[in-house]
This record gives sequence, structure tokens and C-alpha cells, in this order.
Amino acid sequence: MHSEAAPYFAEVAEGPDTAAAYWRTTSDGVRVRIAAWPRDKARGTLLLMPGRTEYVEKYARFAEELGAHDYAMMAIDWRGQGLADRLLDDPRVGHVASFTDYQKDVVEMVALAKELDMPKPWHVLGHSMGGAIGLRSVLEGLDVCSATFTGPMWGIIIAPGMRQLAWTLYYASSWIGQSHRLPPTRSYENYVATSPFAGNMLTNDEDMWNYMARQVNEHPELALGGPSLRWLGESLRECRYLMSAPVPPMPAICLVGEEESIVDREQMRLRMATWPGGSFHIVNDAQHEVLMEGPEIRAQVLQQILDLFARGESQANVSHSA
Repeated sequence: MHSEAAPYFAEVAEGPDTAAAYWRTTSDGVRVRIAAWPRDKARGTLLLMPGRTEYVEKYARFAEELGAHDYAMMAIDWRGQGLADRLLDDPRVGHVASFTDYQKDVVEMVALAKELDMPKPWHVLGHSMGGAIGLRSVLEGLDVCSATFTGPMWGIIIAPGMRQLAWTLYYASSWIGQSHRLPPTRSYENYVATSPFAGNMLTNDEDMWNYMARQVNEHPELALGGPSLRWLGESLRECRYLMSAPVPPMPAICLVGEEESIVDREQMRLRMATWPGGSFHIVNDAQHEVLMEGPEIRAQVLQQILDLFARGESQANVSHSA
């Protein structure tokens, strides 16, 4: 299958002018959007896997920062969000039938990377929900030589009493055909588009907050509200699996904000403690979006990622020469 050109909102992306976006159709007939930021004589390519509610333009500034170190990058709009096909009649609700369906989107990302001849070695970075998708991809043999996870969704922060309720609602809603409904307390509105900077749970940097807000306000078709009951239950099941699966001896780092309040930091620490060649790092003065903090924090995080790239490439070279 070949790719077709897709829209890309360069005016709000503020990234490299080499950017291009493409449509790909998955094996089950869902159209996803994938962006590429190629670079002449790139040293390698980062496959970036965004979080829930996100879209490719959000990572264009990071593509610029990474490009300054001679790495190309790709990112994807997962099924049900961004400009990819929405899966429910109400496009405001984030939904997936099975969490493993996201791997069908990954297949198209890899196929496009090959079609565009994105330079190897490849690396993967998974943020939040993308950290769960990326971890399963690595477990299933994704062709990368290092893995970075930022605030990965390997556990979701839910009040103890609400956790059992979430499981109950997941099963009950499936039985009665209501799994497309929102969980209690969740909103149809997009968090960034409707929340003030003060007191937000994503970033301490107002410029980056305004960057994200401008994108969804100027292009509301990118915005997504709360998740469905089905999505929540499938996510809890996936987290349970990811915490028990054996991991490969691949260089990996997990970076989490000191003020993380969305995903479970302890689960990250436990997962990385069993990862050969893996390490766990707390980023001071940062919230959930460590790639969307102020310049000093972003520079620190980027350097840790680049150091990992070097380690992964060195290990890959040793393996190939052996």
C-alpha cells in the first residue's frame, strides 16, 4: 500500500520546514495520519509515539530541537484522535475497541518509515499512552536500538475506591452496549482548550501551554475530550500485562516529572527496575509533559535522550560486528 498526502498545520506546528504528513490505512480499515520531519544526512530516526488526545503538530518543536542534533523524526495520530479516523459517532470521545489495535497503527508507521527510507538506526520514544503502545511494540520486536519513555502509562492514577468501580463499569457497559459512554467525572471538552494555565497538570511552562492551546483552538478538529469506558478498561488491562511481560535487553530510559499527577510513577520505577540496560529518572520541577517544559528542562531531557541514542547505537554496532 502506498501513502497519500495528508494535511499538516505548519502555522501552528512551528517545526522544521521539511515536514510532510501522510495518510495510511490500517489492516482493519482505519485511516491514520503520520508526519515525517526528514533531515539531510541524518544520523538516525526517532519514531515518536504520542499520548492520548495528542496529534503530530504538538511535537514539531521537539522535531526541530532533535533535528539540530542531526536526527530525523516521525510521529503519528493514533486511531480515534488527531486527524485519524474517529471511532465513535461522537468525535469528542477517545475510544478503542482493543488496546492492541494500536499496534496496527504502529505497523503503518513502520511501513511508511521504510517507504520514505527514513535513515537507520531507529529509536522509539513513547509518551504517556504512547509509552504503553511503544512498550508493547518493543516487546513484539520493533526494529529500534533504544527506547525512551516519558511519563509512560504503565499505571493510571485512580482513587482506590474508583479503581474497582472502573473495572465494574468497563464490564457492565460492555454487556449492555454502553461502553462508548464517558466514565464519571470525565468531560467531553478538550483539557488544554478549556483549562487555564494556572493549576494545569501538564506543564509548568506558560509558553509551551499557550503553544498547545493555540493548536487546538485554531484547529478544533485536532481536539479530543475524555476517554470512553471501553478505552479506560482496555487501558487498565494493558497496564496489567505490560507490568508482567519480560523485557528485552535494550538500552532504555524512563523519564517522569517530579510533579507527575496523571500516571503512576511507582509502576514506572518497578518496571524499569527489571529492565536490563534500563534506568529510571525523575525530572525536577516538571509535570506530566517533560518535553513541553521550559527551555532548561527540555535541554536536560534532550541530552539524556541523545546519550541513550549513543548507547543504543554503540550496542547495535557491537552486535552487528560480532
